[in-house]
Amino acid sequence: MLGEKHDLIHELPEYKDKIHELKNSDPHFANLFDQYHEVEHEVRRIEEGNETTSDDYLEERKKLRLNLKDQLFEIIKKT
Repeated sequence: MLGEKHDLIHELPEYKDKIHELKNSDPHFANLFDQYHEVEHEVRRIEEGNETTSDDYLEERKKLRLNLKDQLFEIIKKT
């Protein structure tokens, strides 16, 4: 949805403390977290009209965002 926040804390508020802990203790998680937020910010800029791209590119970025979120959630669940 246009303008909807997808930052990880907003998406998974019940895991806020675990996310913070993992960001500080797991370099792989921290790297995925940073990638997720870079893609999230890019998608938001595109959706808000601050950047223009093709619809295909936007959909590709949204799929990447979802894939990163899934990877992060798997790590959260395993710890």
